[in-house]
Amino acid sequence: MDTSLFKYDILAEDPETHARAGVLHTPHGDVPTPIFMPVGTKATVKGLMPSTLRELGTKILLANTYHLSMRPGTNLVAEMGGLHDFMRWDGPILTDSGGFQVFSHEEFCRLSDDGVRFRAVDYDGRWISWTPEDNMEIAQKLGADIVMQLDQCVGYPAPRAKVARSVELSSRWAERCYAAHTRPDQAIFGIVQGGMHLDLRLRSLAHLEGCGDFPGYGIGGYSVGEDHETMFETLAPLVSEHMPASKPRYLMGVGNPTTLVRAVACGVDMFDCVLPTRTARTGSAFSSEGRLNFRHARFAHDPRPIDEACTCPACSQGFSRAYLHHLVRQHEMLAGILISQHNIHYLLDLMRRAREAVLAGTYAAFVSDWMASPAACDW
Repeated sequence: MDTSLFKYDILAEDPETHARAGVLHTPHGDVPTPIFMPVGTKATVKGLMPSTLRELGTKILLANTYHLSMRPGTNLVAEMGGLHDFMRWDGPILTDSGGFQVFSHEEFCRLSDDGVRFRAVDYDGRWISWTPEDNMEIAQKLGADIVMQLDQCVGYPAPRAKVARSVELSSRWAERCYAAHTRPDQAIFGIVQGGMHLDLRLRSLAHLEGCGDFPGYGIGGYSVGEDHETMFETLAPLVSEHMPASKPRYLMGVGNPTTLVRAVACGVDMFDCVLPTRTARTGSAFSSEGRLNFRHARFAHDPRPIDEACTCPACSQGFSRAYLHHLVRQHEMLAGILISQHNIHYLLDLMRRAREAVLAGTYAAFVSDWMASPAACDW
């Protein structure tokens, strides 16, 4: 990695919490933190043009190594000039390793020190073997700005021995991913695993710090079945007391607004999740009133926009709750498009306001006001 292309500057730290505001510099642009990253799993955020994502305030997108390696295939994406050209997005991109998707088919997955053998049950059903080196070859061909190491993610609840084994495998694979990654215009992040066991997470972190100078760290293995309070029992001390202060910290697969607000207070800088778009396609929207479900009949005669305080295209152009209720009930694709625009804008704007509060030194008050508001009732 060319260290001149990747740098993380911390601009402010909140005096009463562990929240930070920073800028992550990448070859395709700067990313202000804290930040939410919309997920374009298969090189698209479902239903939204790249230009629309820009208008919503998107600074960095996430795509998925596993799905893109299956369809259309890594070599084709490389032939088309890499992921940026292929999906017509000129800003930063992060690709995850695909490990979460692979291990979600646990009954069709075989693990070893050498890597993973799995059956692509959501595609053609064939068996595929990945070593950490294979995974890095795929990631480098796709050409995202930031890639993640191959890791094993364990669900919750799980026996401690199983979680400990996942830490051991992920740590060994991290060494090999770090050694195999050679693309200078691309950064590789290590991933801290360890489930809900703080000592295992500290073991994972120590191994990552010992095996290479990762420019950033993912925090995996959360939002896998546990409740929010259980997550924060280990997440809060892990991030605020133990993770390197000079590196960006990325909480993987978490997109609930209140969880983002609380995690920023712990010192998390980056987030991604399919939640805002996946729930949008079922008619669910974030709002200052809490979560709204437009399938419900109570919206059938409601002339208001999703959120009167919101400036997203769906709200600012006056699409009513009654209209959205109609679209959702009729299974019209425009429902998912409009609510996806709103939900993504909502999370991006939430992180923008969080950043402003950190810069002003008032993030503790920001969290207090949020938790006392109806918006915090968002699940």
